[in-house]
Parts: sequence; C-alpha cells; structure tokens
Amino acid sequence: MKSHTKYARGYFMPPVPSLKWTEKEYITEPPTWCSVDLRDGNQALIIPMNLEEKLEYFQLLLKIGFKEIEVGFPAASETEFAFLRTLIEQNLIPDDVTIQVLTQSRDHIIEKTFEALRGVKGTAVVHLYNSTSVAQREQVFRKSKEEIIDIAVSGAKLVQKFAAQTEGNFRFQYSPESFTGTEIEFALEICNAVLDVWQPTADNKVIINLPATVSMSMPHVYASQIEYMSDHLNYRDNVIVSVHPHNDRGTGVADAELAMLAGAQRVEGTLFGNGERTGNVDIVTLALNMLSHGVNPQLDFSHVPEIIAIHERLTRMKVGERHPYGGELVFTAFSGSHQDAIAKGMKWREDEECQYWTVPYLLIDPKDIGREYEGDIIRINSQSGKGGIGYILEQSYGLDLPQQMRESFGYHVKNVSDQLHKELMPDEIYNIFQTEYVNVTTPVEFMNYRSTQQAGFETIVSIRNQDQVVEYVGTGNGSLDAISNGLQKALGISFSNLTYKEHALEIGSGSQAVTFISITAADGTIYWGCGMDVDIMTCTVKALFSAVNRMLKGE
Repeated sequence: MKSHTKYARGYFMPPVPSLKWTEKEYITEPPTWCSVDLRDGNQALIIPMNLEEKLEYFQLLLKIGFKEIEVGFPAASETEFAFLRTLIEQNLIPDDVTIQVLTQSRDHIIEKTFEALRGVKGTAVVHLYNSTSVAQREQVFRKSKEEIIDIAVSGAKLVQKFAAQTEGNFRFQYSPESFTGTEIEFALEICNAVLDVWQPTADNKVIINLPATVSMSMPHVYASQIEYMSDHLNYRDNVIVSVHPHNDRGTGVADAELAMLAGAQRVEGTLFGNGERTGNVDIVTLALNMLSHGVNPQLDFSHVPEIIAIHERLTRMKVGERHPYGGELVFTAFSGSHQDAIAKGMKWREDEECQYWTVPYLLIDPKDIGREYEGDIIRINSQSGKGGIGYILEQSYGLDLPQQMRESFGYHVKNVSDQLHKELMPDEIYNIFQTEYVNVTTPVEFMNYRSTQQAGFETIVSIRNQDQVVEYVGTGNGSLDAISNGLQKALGISFSNLTYKEHALEIGSGSQAVTFISITAADGTIYWGCGMDVDIMTCTVKALFSAVNRMLKGE
C-alpha cells in the first residue's frame, strides 16, 4: 500500500528507559474495575439507552460486582441528568458502590454536574478532562501548552470550589485526554499541575487516568508510558493510576494488561468492549484472562450467556461468535483432531483426580461462565472426526461406542453433513445412528429365539425374510455363536471375527441395554450393528442382525 508514506508514529516514548514491567510474569491481583458502559459505551450506541434501560443496565453491573460505575455525563443531556437524579433520589446506589460522572473543564458544565450530584449518598468521583495531544492542541484548540495547562488547572479549581459548596462526598479524577498522542513530559507536567491544586492525601486520594483515547502504539510502548508516569507523578502514594484503553489497533486488552504490569491500579472499560470506534477495552476478557491464570478477578462472570442477552437487548449491539469467552463458538471445536483431544481430555478428568484445568484446546472450563458442554464444546460438520461424534453420543445419549465403530460411524456422519452442506445437531446425529445401526430389520427381521442345550447349544430362531416367516436351527458353543452359525447357513452368507461390547443405557431394574457387534465379511470389510432392548440376550441378537443387514445392503 503506497499510502503508507503519509503515516507517522504519533506517539512519544518516555525520556528514560521504563521497562521494569518486563520483569513481571503475570498479573497477581485484579485492579479496581470501573465500568464506563453507561457513559462511554452509551454515547457510542446508535440509539442511546433511555432512562429505564440505563436503570436496568446499572442493576446488571451491580450484579456482576462492579464497585465503581461511571453513570454518565450529566451536563450533556436531560436523560443523563435525570438518570443521575433518579439514582440519588430513589436511593439506588448501594453503600459500597461509587458512582462517577464526567465533566469537561468548562464553568457551566462543572456547575451543572454538581447540581446533578447534589445529595449523593456515599462517595462520587468527579472526572475532569481536557485534551492534551499535539494534534488536538494544534488543530482543534490552537492553543499553547501553557494555555492547555491553564484549562486543566482552572477546571481543577472550579471542581474543588463546587465540591465544597455541594452536599455530598466527592473524590476527584483527572484525565489528560488523548494521552497517547501527548509528549510524555508534558502529560506529566499537566497532571502534576492538577495534583498541586487538589493536594491529595492518604484519606482523600486522587485518580489520575491515562487514557489510550486513540491506540497509537504497540502495547509495550503504552506500558512504558504508564510506568514512567507512575514513577514520576507527585504525591504518588496518594494517587491512584488508572487507564482507559481504546481498541483502535485491536490491542486494547494487551494495552490494559501490560499497563497493569507497569503500575496501573485501576482499569476503566466496558462489557464486551462497547465504545466509540472500535470500542473500549473489554472487561469481560480482562477478568476471565485473570481467571485462566488462577487469579480471582472479583467480578462475577459465572453467567455470561445471561449477561450477553441483557447487554444485546439494551444496547442493540451484538457479541460476535468468536468474541473471546462470550462468543457462541469460542469453546466449540469442529475439527476432528481438536474434538478428539477435547473428548479424551474430558474423559481423563473423569478418571483422574485433577487439581487444575488442563483440557486441550479449552483455556477455561466453559461451565465456570455458565456454558454447557452439550452443544457448546463439540459440534459436528463435514470437518469433524470420530472423537467428537463419539463424544456427543456418549455425553448426550449414553452410548459408549467401541473405538473402531466410532471411526466407521464418524465417516458416515461426515458424509451426511457434507452432502447436506450443514452442521448436524446432536439429535440429528442420534437419529442417523438409530436409523442406520440400531435394531435394523431389513432385509432380514429378527422375530424371536429359543434355546435347547444338547451336547452343545442349539438355538431355534424365527426370522422374517422377504415377507415370509421362517425358522432355522443353529448350533455352537453358546447362544450367540449358535444363532450366528445358523443365520449364515440359512442365508448362504459367510462372516467371521464376531466381536461385541455391551453396557447399560440406564440404571435400575428393567433398564435398557445396548450391544455393539462387528462382523468381518469375506472380502475383509467390517460391518457394525447395534441392538437395544431390556433383555441383554435379545439386545445382543438384534445387534447381530443389524450388522448382518448392513452387510447384506453393503453399508
């Protein structure tokens, strides 16, 4: 692409190496989470949520366990103002939850913001921001660095003034918006200027939020920027370093994770990454990434399908099928080799005492986030294999097919899927098995049998062949051997290597049994059949007839 010549790297590296974060292996504890779904996420919707929808979404965030929630930009619209007043006047904010509101550094907007906050219970965060990047200073505001600092400092003083005059308890937050496009030394200078106004203490800490308003660099650069700021901010012990990554480069999660390694104590983001342009960082992914490393994220995502349903209904946005953790297909394997490994891994967990989750191809246990094994993990199409197909029959219907039969049936199912050009559901796979393998009655139908024990076993079998009911006598070293020998003689056929496996389908008296039988034809082809019946011997004979019928039909 020849257009590459018009792009330059618009970010700024710290003036000194800031790489201590590279010495850390993983995140050992969760940050303070702040949901911005109701502000940043809501302003990015085609149709913003109305009052009732925002109230319902607020309850969802509480259920998940968020303790800090940015509820809006109350000076921006009547809906935003009314929502905040409703939360306060109807006492809907729990004692342990802090709400946050956004305001620009402009006199009338700050005044309107505190009017909306009047009487808030507990602590509310007032989030002040102004843009600081080179592009914004030169192209939008056309102001010098000194003038940009003055905007921030003036806003900080006004916030302090109105907080003193307004009923309620307030904490302050400042964001140098477009931080990633700002010279790092200047970002530090303006943040320290604001901190000098607010004078944070151990009992009244200030949040400095460093947003990747536009993601402009690789994640390691953002991490170094955060580390430098964290190391050089004034009043550091009384400052909470926060990040607010966007996802323009598709690295929002990586930006946030490396920023936490670099000293960020707090993360602002949204469920499933909703937000302007490519969105905010996805808190669901961040939290469950921690879970996969054995760290409790302190958010409850044990019911992700329910969360998705509410999120999609209220935002009118869709969670993609391959979206990490939440997508419909993220735990699903169609590939035969993947299915086989997953099926064996799940079986291994049943047979062994496992302290840790190590199932191949599954980063976390789907059940931990409210997903089911049946229909979620293994799904069948023309790319699938015997392992996955066998797993579905075993997990959903209790049929433990012999290994060789799984292979034979697997090829049959794959051919059906290929011809129909569609995915096959578990009930469709079971119906194929029932039709093609179970109690097959054509061209020869088993009617009944009776045994007489002479020198060996003698068995009289009634069959229906070409609409005629006939009997034949067979002898052998057991009932099944006698029936098999007599059937070959009566039909003028030959097979060998009869093998069988049986197990109960249900537990208790009168439960149904299942038998799998294979026979080898004269040309070496192996044919499988299955019988189901409450009587084990009858079940076995039905399996034999099913295998013979499949041989007669060349299936």
